[in-house]
Amino acid sequence: MQSRISLPTLCHFLLPWAFATFHRALGGQAPHPGPHYLLPPIHEVIHSRRGATTTLPCVLGAPPPSYKVRWSKVEPGELRETPILITNGLHARGYGPLGGRARMRRGHRLDASLVIAGVRLEDEGRYRCELINGIEDESVALTLRLEGVVFPYQPSRGRYQFNYYEAKQACEEQDGRLATYAQLYQAWTEGLDWCNAGWLLEGSVRYPVLTARAPCGGRGRPGIRSYGPRDRKRDRYDAFCFTSALSGHVFFVPGRLTLSEAHAACRRRGAMVAKVGHLYAAWKFSGLDQCDGGWLADGSVRFPITTPRPRCGGLPDPGVRSFGFPRPQQAAYGTYCYSE
Repeated sequence: MQSRISLPTLCHFLLPWAFATFHRALGGQAPHPGPHYLLPPIHEVIHSRRGATTTLPCVLGAPPPSYKVRWSKVEPGELRETPILITNGLHARGYGPLGGRARMRRGHRLDASLVIAGVRLEDEGRYRCELINGIEDESVALTLRLEGVVFPYQPSRGRYQFNYYEAKQACEEQDGRLATYAQLYQAWTEGLDWCNAGWLLEGSVRYPVLTARAPCGGRGRPGIRSYGPRDRKRDRYDAFCFTSALSGHVFFVPGRLTLSEAHAACRRRGAMVAKVGHLYAAWKFSGLDQCDGGWLADGSVRFPITTPRPRCGGLPDPGVRSFGFPRPQQAAYGTYCYSE
């Protein structure tokens, strides 16, 4: 007697295969055949500030019989991941400079969330929480984004003096780091309009334009204009730097001071002459508004305006105004000091 397979039985065997084949044809991977242990994050982007303690959530829905969790930072443009911490649920071991500031939250037995203390500018980026159980590894990805401010920067010698590595160092010397494209884009949406091209962290050169005009790339659409990837050693441009909240505070000392007298005035008050990044952070996060030019540590003279008004920079928008780089011996300005 010839046996026959019923239609429901046939569908039971063929439908999973057909679904997987269709899914792969669309460019995706076949669905995971076993259980998913990691719960998808509610928020994939975590916002924080410099100096804060922040938590990157990673939670198991159910624990495998044996497993490890590995946290790593995905380095942009380098196609590699830097390990931060590995735990088996009972013991954890940190790696690298970030591992010394990281720990497991351990809010409950299924909690594999990572806590980072004293967040730094370089901590911004993409992170991966990977469950390793020896059978089918899985992971979730999160992005740590810092609240901050982007500022264009050029040295006293004038525009377009930095190669990529010099721009990176210049930003660090001014209490910042090279901005990412995402940070520059955010700054553009908040009003940054700048006609000089500058290096970004990824190695590209761009500039943000809100009001299209002939001397600034033509009269096309507003946006982020790009020079594309450039030679990091040979090509020279300005820099776009990024900084975040301060642990200390910036204050103004009036007077008609030379640059050396400005340094002495800040030292007498237990402080140091503020850096450019300090002034931008105080303007952004503390609302510093001072209609007086003051020396900064790099030899420039600037002042921050949160409420634009006549005879105070002459521009309609808030911002940090610059008088450029006067002669250091010129006794004409006060100074901005920074104290922890």
